[in-house]
Amino acid sequence: MLAEIAIANAAFGVIKEAIGNGKDLYEMGGVVAQFFDQKTALQKKSNKNGYKSDMQAFMELEKIKEMEEHLKDQMIWAGRPGMWDDWLAFQKQAKEERARAEKEAREAHEDLMQTLLYCFYFVVGLVIFVPTLFLILTILK
Repeated sequence: MLAEIAIANAAFGVIKEAIGNGKDLYEMGGVVAQFFDQKTALQKKSNKNGYKSDMQAFMELEKIKEMEEHLKDQMIWAGRPGMWDDWLAFQKQAKEERARAEKEAREAHEDLMQTLLYCFYFVVGLVIFVPTLFLILTILK
């Protein structure tokens, strides 16, 4: 939890300074992605009771909301026209990309588990079939 907050704070500082200097989102894409990833990580942890208390999770998410509100103000008033809308679109795209990557990873894991299960069935079948076949052949001699 502390690591996520520290990374989000650091990313926020860089974004805030860059926007103040008139930079666009695409110029700081990695830092923006870090901030958004840490926000998502905090949300997931709070939903899975990764925090010691609900109050702690709430307070950490409130800090992130305050940071986002500050970013919104900076993007609207100090940034270029449409920067906030681009930020929202970036967040949406990043979320969709993470969801797609998680789905692909889950499907790959399921495929691997199915393959391992088939291999296990094959080995068990051989362990049962080969000695039985050998026994039948010795009896028939």
